[in-house]
Amino acid sequence: MTPQDGQQERRRFTRISFDAKTELKQGDTVWPVELVDISLHGLLVKQPEDLVADMGELFNVTVHLAGDEIELHLPVHLVRISPPYLGLECNAVELESISHLRRLVELNLGDPALLDRELEHLLSDAKQAE
Repeated sequence: MTPQDGQQERRRFTRISFDAKTELKQGDTVWPVELVDISLHGLLVKQPEDLVADMGELFNVTVHLAGDEIELHLPVHLVRISPPYLGLECNAVELESISHLRRLVELNLGDPALLDRELEHLLSDAKQAE
C-alpha cells in the first residue's frame, strides 16, 4: 500500500511513520503487528502471517506509547488489504486515546494549521457518517 501518483494529493490526513509496540485484537485472539504509519483517521500495519480477514471486519488496536505508560485503544475496521499491509480505519475512539493521538500528530506535523485542518476533516467525516 505504497502511495501512488495522485493518491497522496487526495489524502486528507497526514500519515506519520511511527514505530511502537502494537497489537491487533479480535475476540480473544491477539496478533502483535508492525505499525507502519498512523494518522487521525487510521493506521497501516503489516499483516500477521496467520491472520485471514475480510474487508469491513472489526478489530481493536492497542498502540503502546512511551514504553507502556500510554496506550492508544482504537476500535478499527479493515478497509484495505494490500499484502503485506492492512489498512485500518478508526471508528469511535475514546476521548483519552484521541487526545493522545492528536498530540502525537501535532508533535510530528510541527504546524498547528495542518493539525486544525485535519481535525476539521475528521469532524466533517464523522458528521457525514451520522
